[in-house]
Amino acid sequence: MKSTRMMAVIAALIATVSLAPHAAQSQEVRLGDIKRTNLMKEDLSIPGREVVQVRVDFPPGVVAVRHSHPGEELVYIIEGVLEYQLDGRPPATLKAGDVLLIPYGTHHAVKNVGSGNAAELATYIVEKGRPLSALGK
Repeated sequence: MKSTRMMAVIAALIATVSLAPHAAQSQEVRLGDIKRTNLMKEDLSIPGREVVQVRVDFPPGVVAVRHSHPGEELVYIIEGVLEYQLDGRPPATLKAGDVLLIPYGTHHAVKNVGSGNAAELATYIVEKGRPLSALGK
């Protein structure tokens, strides 16, 4: 039951981020316990690429299940403590002020391992027209 709910949350996340608003129109979306605030979606000067920026809030213990993106993800930790599990790497625990680059197509999961809210600023440099996230296998 819990994995079915999580799959529904991820499907909604993919649909929501694919329709992210353009700059100056932030939109808050709740996906299960995860809150996403879409901040920007703009074309880049590189043909076929766009930048998407999102604030993601994770309550304590909440996990974003294994997924990947069609481009690079740059993460800045705004608050709290998040653990990132990237395929082929040991887990990385980041706190406010830390940064992380998740390479194109790398499957990863994220968990709030702190006692309070955790938030990241996620900036995606991705292929235009593709879903922002794909579930991992």
